[in-house]
Formats: sequence, C-alpha cells, structure tokens
Amino acid sequence: MKYYMIVGEASGDLHASNLIKGLKQEDPEAQVRGWGGDLMREAGAEIVRHYKDTAIMGFINVVRKLGSLRDNIRYCCEDIRTWQPDVVILVDYAGFNLRIARFAKGIGLKVFYYISPKLWAWNTGRVKQIKKYVDRMYTIFPFETDFYRRYNYPVYYGGNPLVDAIDSRPCKEETFSEFISVNGLSDKPIIALLAGSRKQELKFVLPTMLKMIEHFPEYQFIIAGAPSMTDEDYAPYLQGSQIRILYGMTYRLVSQATAALVTSGTATLETALLRTPQVVCYNGEAARLSYFLFKTVVKVKFISLVNLIFDGEVVKELMMQHFNERTLVEELSRIVYSERYREKMLRNYDEVIRRMGEPGASGRFARMMVEALRQSL
Repeated sequence: MKYYMIVGEASGDLHASNLIKGLKQEDPEAQVRGWGGDLMREAGAEIVRHYKDTAIMGFINVVRKLGSLRDNIRYCCEDIRTWQPDVVILVDYAGFNLRIARFAKGIGLKVFYYISPKLWAWNTGRVKQIKKYVDRMYTIFPFETDFYRRYNYPVYYGGNPLVDAIDSRPCKEETFSEFISVNGLSDKPIIALLAGSRKQELKFVLPTMLKMIEHFPEYQFIIAGAPSMTDEDYAPYLQGSQIRILYGMTYRLVSQATAALVTSGTATLETALLRTPQVVCYNGEAARLSYFLFKTVVKVKFISLVNLIFDGEVVKELMMQHFNERTLVEELSRIVYSERYREKMLRNYDEVIRRMGEPGASGRFARMMVEALRQSL
C-alpha cells in the first residue's frame, strides 16, 4: 500500500521514521512518500519537502508567513492528488495538517492522524475538524483518550513512541569517561543546552541559557545541536565563547549531563525519560502580543509534557517574562546543589516513566493502521 506522511518538525520526523519501520514490517510492499526529514528518508520514505524548509513557529510568525504557508499547502495537495496514496498519515503539525486533512478527505482518501495536535492545550474548537476530516486518531498520551471521550470521538492509544526511541538509542551503556573521551571534552560535569529546533527559539532562549556559563564555572556547557540547525545558525550567539556543539548525539549528551536547560516541547519528556534533572525554558523575550495571545488561548496549567503527564509540577517551567538570568540561576542552583531537590525530581520522573508504558509503541501503531486499511479494502 501507499502511505503519504506529513511531518513539520524534528520530533515528528523521529516518530514517523519509527512508524515507517513498523509499517514496512507489517506491509512489506509499503511505499512511503511525504514531507519530513532525514530520519524518515533513512527509514525508506521519499521526501518531497524537508521540514526545516517549512517550519513556522509562534503566533506572530504564522501571520507574517501566511503567503508561504498557503503556497506549501497548495503544493502538498497537488502532490497528494497526483500520487494517490491509500492513506494520508498526518503527524502533529496542526496548522498545516488540518488543512491537508480537509483536502484529502474531500477527494476520497483515508486520513489517519498519528500524534494528536495539542487541542487540549490550544484550541478545543478544532475537535470538530478532527471528527469531520480524520478517519482515525492515534494518540500517544493516556490523558488524550479522556480528552477526546468528552467529545464522543474514539481514539486509538498504543503507548508512546518516545519510549521506543529512548530504549533503542545507540551507546545506551556508554559511561561518562567514554563519552568525554570520544568527544574530546574535559572531565568537568556537563550541563546540556537544548535550545530548540527552530531559529526563532534560539533567538529567544539561547542567549539567556549562555549567561549561565559565568555563574557555574565548575561545569562545562554543551549545546545539543538540532538536526535542522548548522554552525551558522548558532554562530551569532557564540562569539568569543568556547562552548561546544554536538550534533547527532542529543540522547548521549543528555544522559551524561548533570542537568539540562530545555526549550519546551518533546525534548522535556525525552530528558525526563533519560532521568536528567532539567529546567524548562520558554521564549523569555517574546513579543508582548505573542505573550498576550499565549495567555488567552492556553487551556492547561502546564506547558511541559512532563508536568502534564504527571498532572503536577515535576520540573520548573520558566515562561515568557519569568524566564530571565536571575530565575534561571536560582532554579539551576537548586538542581545542581540540592541533593534533596534532585532526588524528588528523579522520583517523580520514575512515575512519569511508569505512566508512559512499555517499549514497542511504534510497532503497535503500525499494526493497527495496516489492519484498519486492509479491513477497508
């Protein structure tokens, strides 16, 4: 069968790549085409457009780039019409993918949604679109099942693919000594900086993160290079600094770090699964209009997946005007200097990990999808 996938960022590329592997096991004749990244390509997909060329982050940037967004939607719709897949599989990326869902459903194609957009946080009104244009929704968090139940919309839950990614990561048994030796690092303990996968995130978050270097001289700070970034993207923020950037080894870096400063998103949950204490950082110097809109539309108490899954504060979320040099120094100090504070966070991580379930989610989701398609043929 023919599967058309659409991904808008690095985390979606990871999950989609693992799903592709599962689809190929369940359906040896599977052909995969779509919008995604390098990991999807490595898994066997034909990539029409790379997510790094299409990602748009933030309320204001969406408004500014509406023309580009419309052009990409038209291009994608025409590609789908020409290729005529058996199913269109949408991965998060709601602003783009819900428009594609309407188009695909309108020309008679099956539409599956893998990894629900965060409607429970941003826009519950979009549930009506989901019910109208999406044949099957596959969710990765238990609380999403309860959310959709309130709208009489059945969903299919198979666990969380991040558990698979963490469980099968390379160099899983690597020691700290081996890690620093391979990468030519000093023997100082590490604080990892995960500043996001988009250029806008670097602008608003990385400068404040880098101010921590002078406050914690006994640590070495290392940037986890995002797959969509290059040295040129980081260069404006690193002038005069000797800080290292490591690409393609985020899990290895985080697992060896004493602490991590993490931009809100999937990375906060990955850091928890790796049991590294963290501070969540979110757009500290964003425009006032963005902050006003954010406060207006957010429907949940927390922004990080760690706290949402736990349903309580496991990690400190420093958001908008609360994210500054002083508050970040205070929270990072608690993490690295207070054993009691660290242990409490790690105990809560263990509960989050328990709720996430066992590995094998990607294969379970692939099996459900292939069975559903075969039944409809």
